[in-house]
Amino acid sequence: MNPASVSAWVGLGGNLDDVAATFQRALGLLDALPGTRLLRCSRNYRTPAWGPVPQPAYLNAVCELDTRLPADRLMRALLDTELACGRDRDAPGALRWGPRTLDLDLLLYGDACVDRPGLSVPHPRLHERAFVLAPLAELAPGLTIPGRGRVSDLLAGLDAEGVQALP
Repeated sequence: MNPASVSAWVGLGGNLDDVAATFQRALGLLDALPGTRLLRCSRNYRTPAWGPVPQPAYLNAVCELDTRLPADRLMRALLDTELACGRDRDAPGALRWGPRTLDLDLLLYGDACVDRPGLSVPHPRLHERAFVLAPLAELAPGLTIPGRGRVSDLLAGLDAEGVQALP
């Protein structure tokens, strides 16, 4: 028996190489996953970098997938997609919040709440990050983040200075 289809929201980020081209490649790979199709994607947003080292500004976006993959398999597919696009989280010298070619975060998986090693949905800091909420609000301002509230309300409560939608 196939599981029911679920709407999954994925955050995309990167600040090395041709990020827009990397996003397009990643979106194609996600759309090709078994039982999965890309429904829509926000514009790209330029956002200030932060983290342990000086680094270039980021591009961020959010996409919506319709998937039959269980959440843990989708998360594994996101990590595999990062690797295929040049990011090796386990490479020597890789920093958790350092520069990267691609970062894919599973933001929401339907209305599921999961907290176990390697998988936390909703993403535990989603409600605190204007660089994710702004592109998410472009697509689904009324979407409710379980335990946190509506995307548009959460974004309104944050400082979104420096988060710039690109044409």
